[in-house]
Amino acid sequence: MADASTDDIYAAMDWLEHRQDAIEAELARRHLAPEANPSKMALFDLSSSWLEGRCCPLAARGYSRDGKKGRLQIEYGLLTDPEGRPVAVRVFPGNTGDPSAFTSIVDVIRKKFGLAQMVMVGDRGMITSARIRALNQPQDGTQRPDAYGWITALRAPAIRKLMADDGPLQLSLFDQQDLAEITSPDFPSERLVACRNPVLAADRARTREDLLAATEKLLAPLITRVRSGRLQGAGEIGVEVGKVITRYKTGKHFAVTITDDSLTVARKQDQIDAEAALDGFCVLRTPVPAGELDAAGVVTAYKNLKYVERDFRHIKADDLDLRPVFCRLEERVKAHVLICMLACYLTWHLRQAWAPLTYTDEEPPQPANPVAPARRSAPAEAKASRQHDQDGRLGFPS
Repeated sequence: MADASTDDIYAAMDWLEHRQDAIEAELARRHLAPEANPSKMALFDLSSSWLEGRCCPLAARGYSRDGKKGRLQIEYGLLTDPEGRPVAVRVFPGNTGDPSAFTSIVDVIRKKFGLAQMVMVGDRGMITSARIRALNQPQDGTQRPDAYGWITALRAPAIRKLMADDGPLQLSLFDQQDLAEITSPDFPSERLVACRNPVLAADRARTREDLLAATEKLLAPLITRVRSGRLQGAGEIGVEVGKVITRYKTGKHFAVTITDDSLTVARKQDQIDAEAALDGFCVLRTPVPAGELDAAGVVTAYKNLKYVERDFRHIKADDLDLRPVFCRLEERVKAHVLICMLACYLTWHLRQAWAPLTYTDEEPPQPANPVAPARRSAPAEAKASRQHDQDGRLGFPS
């Protein structure tokens, strides 16, 4: 590399980009084919990174997962096996939505990898009802012979509907358990697995109250300025309120009344209580029969999306520095992302091989309750406490 010119590096990137399909097909054979992946399951999620420059055809303004508002960006979707091994990556324009990316990756799995009867796991914004309807129905409306299953979660309005009017989702279901399987006519031929995590519920309630209190603290000086006459005019007052009330994204929980010489702010307590009723709740939906995957398995599969999030962390920040993207040509941008994905694949295997030298839990206990927080094994706790492995070698953070 020391003697390679810029043109040499670009030529190598172009060479690699032309072989992406063959590389990913081999990775799919190793990790997604039925022999290696009996559950026939794959995880998929979407992320974004900003670009330097304005000439890349993929550059667009969209929802930034990096918090870089107003910057041109790209989107890229990562496909992994159930353990988080990267298998394929696709780069999209920066304004691409999660559902569109999901459709694209399903086409890749079906047509390029030739895999049938997969179970796709994605978050609630990725696998929407519209995508589910289109997943197994071609344009002629017939059922595909290579039908795909899915595991995803319901959005808050759908969960609220299940709770309303003595619906199938009631708090009494969780008096002695953290998950329950329910049915609803709104989701025919589907299983609904409802979970309630009391620890998460308490955390969200605490966070909400902290954000509401922080917003009120910021609004107090504005109210004082209006009352003293130092800030007047409905327009000017509205501009200042808008700057403050959007800072912590709590504006929906406040009723704001503005005139030319007054400003009143009050909490919408009914709305706050309605949101709080959903704290800690998650309802998963899937057509996979219980004989193939029980309720606990559905929860575990959805929670495994944490592996994709971990891969994104390694790709974007921890190890591989995908962002920002400096390439201008579309093919070079795709090659850059592919290199980071392959490096993440290598990192996955290195972390497994080096687990004895790090604080990695080599034998994590299987939780009896998949909703409860994960716990480390006794050997992992001992290794972390003494900062050495069993042979006395110094451990490193994993």
